[in-house]
Amino acid sequence: MRNIKVTACYRGTKYHGFQRQNNAVTIQQIIEDNLSVILGGQKVVIQGCSRTDTGVHALEYCFSFQTEREIPLKGIERGLNSALPKDISILSCEEVDEDFHARFSCKGKEYIYKLHCSESPNPFMQDLAYHYRRKFNLALMQEECKAFIGTHDFKAFCSTGSDKDITVRTIYDFTVEQNGTEVIMRVSGDGFLYNMVRIMVGTLLWINEGKNSRRYSCRYNRKQGQRACGKNRTCLRTLS
Repeated sequence: MRNIKVTACYRGTKYHGFQRQNNAVTIQQIIEDNLSVILGGQKVVIQGCSRTDTGVHALEYCFSFQTEREIPLKGIERGLNSALPKDISILSCEEVDEDFHARFSCKGKEYIYKLHCSESPNPFMQDLAYHYRRKFNLALMQEECKAFIGTHDFKAFCSTGSDKDITVRTIYDFTVEQNGTEVIMRVSGDGFLYNMVRIMVGTLLWINEGKNSRRYSCRYNRKQGQRACGKNRTCLRTLS
């Protein structure tokens, strides 16, 4: 049995996240349906590195699957890219050890959240960046985001409906950069809770607006800020 690791990227605007659902179109469903055809009708279930929320994009998303078909890796890559919608692309395919699993072998994930800081919206950034009209204090945000780094209980930073019992996560790094009207918040860690990144960003924006002057602390088991608007403004990259 061959174990295949695939790296893909996709624009998540039209999809209800990665994981297959009974009543919505997802990335997993689209890829599995097309991959089954390429593999000659084999029923295949791909193992994703992570769930993603509705509308989230992915720059480098890793998934794996097993097959006995002897189709060359380049054939799988080209076949999928020919069949998939234009908003989903396969970047690479490689054969890996049988114990590799896209989720459990993943070393971490990095999320990127973009802001467009301007009085006027940019139609070309409509589903890629959150339009933020208020003055952005870069130095303050670069200092405040450091409080998230480390191992904390992030129970106060996940939306209602999360199915995770263990809410402790480790954040490896959190940076904020600005180039003109574009702000990029980049956070990496061993894992993230439901809507955790959006709530972290919303908390920082509350601090930016003076609505919450206290830095984040895991001692406070409550929401520190609102969830950042714009479900299509987040990009995922797998750390493998």
